[in-house]
Amino acid sequence: MYVPFPNPPQDTTFKPHENIIAGNVILYGATAGERYLHGMVGEHFAVRNSRATAVVEGVGDHGCEYTTGGTVVVIGWTGINFGAGMSGGIAYVYDEHEWFGMKCNLDMVDLESVWTKEDKKTLRILLEKHFEYTKSTRAKDILDNWESRLPLIVKVMPMEYKQSMEKKRREEHVDDETVLATEEVYRG
Repeated sequence: MYVPFPNPPQDTTFKPHENIIAGNVILYGATAGERYLHGMVGEHFAVRNSRATAVVEGVGDHGCEYTTGGTVVVIGWTGINFGAGMSGGIAYVYDEHEWFGMKCNLDMVDLESVWTKEDKKTLRILLEKHFEYTKSTRAKDILDNWESRLPLIVKVMPMEYKQSMEKKRREEHVDDETVLATEEVYRG
């Protein structure tokens, strides 16, 4: 359940994406729910996450380690070893300085741009919720400058998970073709 902060701080000297507001191992083994944090989180964020959704303004080392599901959006700094052992789920990382590829553990994940309609829609909805709940100026900036900021967002996708999703789509498409071919045979 979301409990709004009554009056988010308006102090312009405080930059949430540069300040840790929550500790280590948040969402460890999470199986459901949503979390929107207006600031950075510590190390080992969303480790073994299986189905939770989260938007944060930065993470320490080892983010999304051994993640098996869920969706994580990071609109700020990431520490090293992001995605180590990640076998499922999806992460979107705002990589404004284009350093993320050097921090991500690429043993089991691929990095790609956000280009599908589905990814764009998912990402936009999560950023809109993050802004609604936290009044994040960072989220608002990305939303207000969507076309220029979108190329700076990296999708992190486990290789095996991606292959399995592609196989599932192909099988679903084959089923559609089989139905069409069968209908054609019975009509003809």
